[in-house]
Amino acid sequence: MLTVDIQHACSAETLPSDEEIHSWALAALTAAQGEDSQSENASDKELSVRIVDAEEIQQLNRQYRDKDKPTNVLSFPCELPPGVDVPLLGDLVICAQVVRDEAIAQQKLEMSHWAHMVVHGTLHLLGYDHIEDAEAEEMESLESKILHTLGFPEPYAEREPLEH
Repeated sequence: MLTVDIQHACSAETLPSDEEIHSWALAALTAAQGEDSQSENASDKELSVRIVDAEEIQQLNRQYRDKDKPTNVLSFPCELPPGVDVPLLGDLVICAQVVRDEAIAQQKLEMSHWAHMVVHGTLHLLGYDHIEDAEAEEMESLESKILHTLGFPEPYAEREPLEH
């Protein structure tokens, strides 16, 4: 069973339910498992999602990425020592204010953008990245497929790539 620990460290007018966050993370894990036949059972994993304000995510972005500005989502994959076999994927930190502002700027439904951030961050925890063009194409294609399956529109249609 997928375990998602959700921490609300800020208040916002519109936030997804814990059940929605859980279902979006599970969809990403399940899809990634389908892409990688060597992966373990996707549902036997644990991750945490912390919803924060702009100040907290800016501090984390500065500390861990040397970027002194707020961002939408940060992913912290769990790095366990050899021989420790626990199902921890890691932590996602998502900024409610940045997600809201980006949704408005990109003319998206806010819940659609929330779903994208959870899927995007979860894929990062699983080792996907978008630094190289080929990696970005693979990751964005998988994100689009997952979001389509969840009933959300294409996240990369006619807009700039995500900033983080």
